[in-house]
Amino acid sequence: MKVALIGVGQAGGKITERLARFDADMGFGAVQGALAINSADADLQSLDIVDTQLIGADRVNGHGVGGDNELGTEVMQSDIQQVLGSLDGRVTSTAEAIFVVAGLGGGTGSGGAPVLVHHLQQVYDVPIYALGVLPGRNEGALYQANAGRSLKTLLREADSTLLIDNDSWHEQGESVEGAFETINEKIAQRVGLLFASGEAVEGVGESVVDSSEVINTLRAGGVAVLGYATEIASEDSGENITTAMSVSRQALLTGTSLPDATTADSALLVIAGRPDAIPRKGVEKSRRWLEDETGSMQVRGGDFPLDSDRLGALVLLGGAERSDRIEAFMERAREATEAQETESTDHADQFADDRLENLF
Repeated sequence: MKVALIGVGQAGGKITERLARFDADMGFGAVQGALAINSADADLQSLDIVDTQLIGADRVNGHGVGGDNELGTEVMQSDIQQVLGSLDGRVTSTAEAIFVVAGLGGGTGSGGAPVLVHHLQQVYDVPIYALGVLPGRNEGALYQANAGRSLKTLLREADSTLLIDNDSWHEQGESVEGAFETINEKIAQRVGLLFASGEAVEGVGESVVDSSEVINTLRAGGVAVLGYATEIASEDSGENITTAMSVSRQALLTGTSLPDATTADSALLVIAGRPDAIPRKGVEKSRRWLEDETGSMQVRGGDFPLDSDRLGALVLLGGAERSDRIEAFMERAREATEAQETESTDHADQFADDRLENLF
């Protein structure tokens, strides 16, 4: 799947860099162009292989917006023509989709990403997706409130929003910095494999996934979720039927980017491994199990030929916003927003409507 990546904010830039590097190292050729946008010049200077664009220089002088996502919205709005101009040559006619990547808890990413998605929709005739990272439970009220407003706005503007919960893919006992590194690495691997699995590979595999199947799975809109799991494969494909079922179950039930999100409007199952090790019967059994588990009749399945001694499963869910995890997060975001308002005013009527406001 040929994609263009645009990272917004510190986390968005780092993840975009990791994705571009993973794609280049693996030789997949899925990432056609990558740009990182930020209001903090120091964060851009730390990036090596992606192009960069500073915004808001006249407002914040390259020092960032300090977690203020309304200011992040304003600086993206004021510099949007400059940003769109910098995409010339980076978003080419070969791109089948554009992904705007951002951490939803900070200032520039959470405020700027929805603005950018909105304007990209008016310019480009390909799907505009968001890849958003939700803050963990312990990351503070400001980040929860920012992410709630940003997510609500992204869901309105993007064709689909692939969510990664910071609490889902880190290792127990890690430092905060170490946890972010682990999460970014896992995002790059999993999302990078999703992009690559949408690349048609001629003459290999029996039922190779192509980009249209990824796009059709995401056509449901709303929240998208990505799951992943692997196990050592047997040399004989017939012995891998149980393995294919096992990794498919793990990918959905314990390995997703948004834990406990299993109900979806559509789904895509990709079994990755050596073509001679992928069990046809195992893929079909796993696909039927996924239909039952997600409650969706739109479950696509296929192979991703990959030279590996392991068998892997990627599960992509589309229209997965009917999730207890999403409800719990949005409630957390509302409470954080109310707490911030309580600090600034004593007027009880401010809480007559507790719904989160759109950013713009």
